[in-house]
Amino acid sequence: MTVTRIYAGDQKYEVTGIGYAPEGAIRQEGGGVAGDDPILKRLLTIGTLCNEAELRETSGGTWGILGDPTEGAMLTAAGKAGVTREALLADMPRLGDLPFDSERKLRSVFHRDPSGTPVSLTKGAPDIIIDRCSSELTADGVKPLTDERKEEILAQNSEYARTALRVLSFAYSIHEDEDFSDAEENLIYVGLMGMIDPPREEARAAIAECHRAGIRAVMITGDYRETAVAIAKDLNLMQEGDGVLTGKDLEGMSEEELRRAVNTTSVYARVSPEHKVRIVEALQAEGNIASMTGDGVNDAPALKRADIGVAMGITGTEVSKSAADMILTDDSFATIVSAVEEGRIIYANIRKFVGFLLSCNVGEILVIFLTMLIMGPQMIPLQPVQLLWLNLITDSFPALALGQEAGEPDIMEQPPRKKTDRILNREMILSIIVQAAAIFIAVFIAFNIGINRYGAVDLNAADGESDFYRVEDRTNNIIHDETDTVYLSSENFTAENGDQKSFGPSAGALTYAFITLIMCELLRAYSSRSEHYSVFRIGFFSNRSMLQATAVSLVLTLAVIYIPFLQPFFNTTALGLSDWLPIIGLALIPFIIGEAFKLIYHRSGRKGTRSLEA
Repeated sequence: MTVTRIYAGDQKYEVTGIGYAPEGAIRQEGGGVAGDDPILKRLLTIGTLCNEAELRETSGGTWGILGDPTEGAMLTAAGKAGVTREALLADMPRLGDLPFDSERKLRSVFHRDPSGTPVSLTKGAPDIIIDRCSSELTADGVKPLTDERKEEILAQNSEYARTALRVLSFAYSIHEDEDFSDAEENLIYVGLMGMIDPPREEARAAIAECHRAGIRAVMITGDYRETAVAIAKDLNLMQEGDGVLTGKDLEGMSEEELRRAVNTTSVYARVSPEHKVRIVEALQAEGNIASMTGDGVNDAPALKRADIGVAMGITGTEVSKSAADMILTDDSFATIVSAVEEGRIIYANIRKFVGFLLSCNVGEILVIFLTMLIMGPQMIPLQPVQLLWLNLITDSFPALALGQEAGEPDIMEQPPRKKTDRILNREMILSIIVQAAAIFIAVFIAFNIGINRYGAVDLNAADGESDFYRVEDRTNNIIHDETDTVYLSSENFTAENGDQKSFGPSAGALTYAFITLIMCELLRAYSSRSEHYSVFRIGFFSNRSMLQATAVSLVLTLAVIYIPFLQPFFNTTALGLSDWLPIIGLALIPFIIGEAFKLIYHRSGRKGTRSLEA
């Protein structure tokens, strides 16, 4: 916040220098450095004493303020003219004060001037100050303040406001005794001070990002209409057709009228704390999720009422911080937009996490249920310990890696979610069904290949004497020896000698199903990295956490296959190179189908994507 213009008496001044460093000068417009003007000196005196901020120089030589930025800017402007609080207090001891109030829009302090006379010094909104002034300090002394002169002062105020300056007015009054009960009546007008808080470049970019993301940025301020509109236009906050409402407009509107108006209003000026609460409630009544930012005590009710109250961490009062849901440590609007983007990424990753685990688990259920239904209850393709391994090891690491996924390229070009939106929506349900079916097909085929390569086991044989039977066709259900056929559509089989035989999958067949399912799910994890785009578009190897997760899962799985003492626990057997070729080929089926589903489902563009012109 920097003071750039001063209007004292009927003289206009320019203030050079930026920031809080008291470096620069006060110059007459079109002239040289301002001389020893008593009116200017009185204005700077009021601005310095009617002030609670502190101007400080750090050890690094930079200047900053402790307190309100507006008051800090006044101290800086006074410092450029050689006026300091310490020097003033030495001659004008303080007697008391009347704090700022949102209803009065004024602040006053009481001092004894160098002659010993009690005086009150007041600052506040120009229109309020002018209404309370009956006199004016001029070069010829104190003169009555006429209506014509009031119009001139208010016109100058409007001129400053239209250039995005925040304008404050200054006045004082003299008291015969120390009774300050009427301190803010019959004031003597001194002048105006215009200051600007130049919008940060990141704020302008953040508002543009809001527009792309379908987020409406609305300005609610106590500044004048002209000032608010000028700033809003500078930030491109106002869109074509957007309106402006003042506090006076709001007071004359019913709740229903306000609800209709909030849909097309982007700037609210000269509002009170009660107005802010009404605006938030009207936005919420229209189905919006309303986030409110603020830093003052008077912002607390609106912060509390909003869906998400955001307080300023640097300039915010303790009251506003306690009423808010979030605190911005850097007081930057751009941080809010970054938080929205991060929130969208987290939500998208939750969907990926849920979609991946559900598709894998539903696929496992289909593999067991449908295989037993088709091939008989003894032909269980997965053992309980293998399922436990899948859920604890193979699924967990990739699922956690999905939580580290970066945002998709157009995540901030999507419309906001509605409150009624569900994680498990139509798109995810269809994707789960398609993926689960693909996983079943791949594992079922692999299981049958494993049976044909490694055979079936006689479940009725004595411990340690299980016979394995090759499966070549399904034309005979009479067992003669180990080279004869086994009809796998029936649970029990009769040997030539009349013995009943019951067959189940061999360790080789179980290993085929187990490894194929693991490979399907690991590749499925890569396809799950985006619900809308091909994994090759976002970069197959761009998620380092996913690479590490799949590597760990694969190494641990290979261990239970190729380490001999682990094989009995998991009912596995070592596979040869020729076994891996069909397994890898089958494992690609769910991956390819998953990528094809995204391509077909979003063939006309991402669902819900708005054009940038919309």
